[in-house]
Amino acid sequence: MQHSREHQSIRLFQNDFLERLTHVHPIVPLLVWAPVVLWLLWRSFTLHNLPLLPVLGIGILGVFTWTLTEYCLHRFLFHYPARSRAGKWLVYLFHGNHHDDPRDKTRLVMPPSGAIPIMAILYLLFGLVIPSPWIEPFCAFFIVGYLIYDYIHYATHHFPMKSPAAKYLKHYHLKHHYSGEVGRYGVSSPFWDIIFRSTGARP
Repeated sequence: MQHSREHQSIRLFQNDFLERLTHVHPIVPLLVWAPVVLWLLWRSFTLHNLPLLPVLGIGILGVFTWTLTEYCLHRFLFHYPARSRAGKWLVYLFHGNHHDDPRDKTRLVMPPSGAIPIMAILYLLFGLVIPSPWIEPFCAFFIVGYLIYDYIHYATHHFPMKSPAAKYLKHYHLKHHYSGEVGRYGVSSPFWDIIFRSTGARP
């Protein structure tokens, strides 16, 4: 059934410019990050002459690392039990508003205003343990993992997802929103929830 009026998003800022930064069309992450991925892979193969199989190997590591990063960000940052007023506001800004309005289409993928600083910090952290030039294909595939997550998340809220695997992910994530249980922090995969035993428990 269609809504009789346009959806009204929760307003996070009184300033119109800052408010606009919290909304994003779902195609934007692909337009922003796909060129970065292609540029990093171009540098890997053309500038650094890295061999294909090792690049694919570190690429698998990059995607796998994203799944753990996704889990940790969701569980420990986005659901951080803040006590101060500022802390509670930051948690609400990054994620709490999504729980209050989980079907807001303009807040289902991460806006570049939030994603770019997070990616920059992670790039610097990964650079402490992954030597150059391997950091570049690693981060390329890490970003691919992030894009997969973003669009799975969007799909779980707005598409039927009829295949068995897709339906499982949809139901798994919607239980995170609507079951009243604590857990199910993985969106693109339940793997880390299983490892850390957070697949769902009464609060």
